[in-house]
Amino acid sequence: MDKQTLHPQNINQAALIIEAGMLCAFPTETVYGLGADATNDDAVLSIYQTKSRPSFNPLIVHCLDIKMAKTLVEFSPLAKTLAQFWPGPLTLVLPMKKNTQISDIVSAGLDTLAVRIPANQTAHELLKAVGKPLAAPSANPSGQLSPTNAQMVKDSFNNRVPVLDGGSCSDGLESTILAINNNEIIQLRAGALAREIIEKTIGKKIALANEKSEISAPGMLKSHYAPKANLRLNVIKPKPDEAYLAFGQTPDALTPDFSGKIKNLSPKGDLKQAAKNLFSYLNQLDDGEVKTISVAPIPNTGLGEAINDRLKRASAPR
Repeated sequence: MDKQTLHPQNINQAALIIEAGMLCAFPTETVYGLGADATNDDAVLSIYQTKSRPSFNPLIVHCLDIKMAKTLVEFSPLAKTLAQFWPGPLTLVLPMKKNTQISDIVSAGLDTLAVRIPANQTAHELLKAVGKPLAAPSANPSGQLSPTNAQMVKDSFNNRVPVLDGGSCSDGLESTILAINNNEIIQLRAGALAREIIEKTIGKKIALANEKSEISAPGMLKSHYAPKANLRLNVIKPKPDEAYLAFGQTPDALTPDFSGKIKNLSPKGDLKQAAKNLFSYLNQLDDGEVKTISVAPIPNTGLGEAINDRLKRASAPR
């Protein structure tokens, strides 16, 4: 698209864009998704082209409700137990039913499909208006910071992708992704629903995917979610020429000659607040002038697991 795009002003306008086989970004409780009709090959292919996304990296399909999800994938008893967290920030990778209308491009050739039911009201209304499942990875160029508000989407695509503005995302981190192997649950990606909460609710331990596992769900690439600046993790005292992403009371440890920009994920050390602010604050620090953003240590419990996962991938060699 060479010309700047007109952005939809309401649900019906956004639905018409998607029904016409085009892309439209929309909010979920996690991050903004780049939405397309999951049954339309050309529309789904356009997602990959627009994001410059590797073709082996499958997409998540967003469903209106459990009834729609059951037309796409097979639910074992364990999968039905996990579905109690829907609507919400949980994605399940399940065996795909035969003869579904879902584009083969969505699953990247796998016999499984990643599905979820978003809790965001705008996303729910859009799915209802379109009446079809929507393929929707994060609305950003592949590998870059995920957008948590409409302006981040507009900026990342130079205002050339239609965006349905639904305000800031309430969770700010992508969904947790789980797969089921026989009677074992495997976490493929940590996310906005903490593994500890799932385990406590269902009374069952969740295994972690091996870092060398094949790519079977989004967010498993070693380098991902990255700002333009380099990241330096677990930093107590940032260098004078760095920007600093703080957590808790760590700014007290700054050296007297530090003059860089500072954003604090949560001055009171609240991991939920930190998760919500992560991508937005990284985006604000990544101003094109700073070469390195140093990041304070984040506890690796609860949502800290997902935050540290994103930071680790964001700091990986590109």
